[in-house]
Amino acid sequence: MTAADCLTWLYAPGDRPAVVAKALASGADVVLVDLEDAVAPDRKRYALDATADLLATPPPVPVHVRVNALDGPLAETEVRRLAPLPGLGALRLPKVTGPAGIRRVAAWTGARVPPLYALLENALGVEHAYAVATAHPAVTGIALGEADLRADLGVTGDAGLAWPRSRAVVAARAAGLAPPPQSVFPDVRDTEGLARSCAAGRALGFLGRTAIHPRQLPVIEEAYLPTPAEVAAATEVVRAAATEAGALALPDGRFVDAAVVAGAHRTLALARRCPQGV
Repeated sequence: MTAADCLTWLYAPGDRPAVVAKALASGADVVLVDLEDAVAPDRKRYALDATADLLATPPPVPVHVRVNALDGPLAETEVRRLAPLPGLGALRLPKVTGPAGIRRVAAWTGARVPPLYALLENALGVEHAYAVATAHPAVTGIALGEADLRADLGVTGDAGLAWPRSRAVVAARAAGLAPPPQSVFPDVRDTEGLARSCAAGRALGFLGRTAIHPRQLPVIEEAYLPTPAEVAAATEVVRAAATEAGALALPDGRFVDAAVVAGAHRTLALARRCPQGV
């Protein structure tokens, strides 16, 4: 599964193997094992050991690991130990502020540089979003870490994050990467609020979302899967494009060109991942 196919990314604390095991069985597209914020300082070593044991063989679901701060004392050891393991799907790099951090991690990995996902969690990281996205061939995606970003910017509502969100989407697409997933929705009980937030994120160009509880996964998937009406419209576009070359107009007046056709193919590809999306 590629980044462009993923809709649900579930965090689990690295020092709680039982929770990680439940996450692997949750139906999430990707499990994000966290060695950073979710792990207390005195549990960091245990979390690394447990995660290395998990990744000694390929798990049933892609596993990405969020390491500790790149300028701190733990990240290099974590990266060097985890990068060669056959079960590692990718590394998630917190609080990236520019290309230098990405290149430093790539140097730590040695011969095998795994896919890298950069988290932009402060103003400087957002300013350098495109430079981060293109810093190294191993960069597979970027995303916002909105809790830290809110604190850094001093904003309390979504209005203050509108520009950083669009900036992340534009930078990812300009770099040829998949659209970024939305940051976590912190209230695991408010599924209606989560659905509304996902709808807003989808309208901005995000694709999928990170989650902190399995109950959030079906809400995220439903919000991001194409609706039957969207699938029908995309099917009509693809069929029309197959019979006529170049730009054309559909019977209902919609204008279709190569970009519209490409978007229709993406819609149908996303719908095929789940029968209820068709």
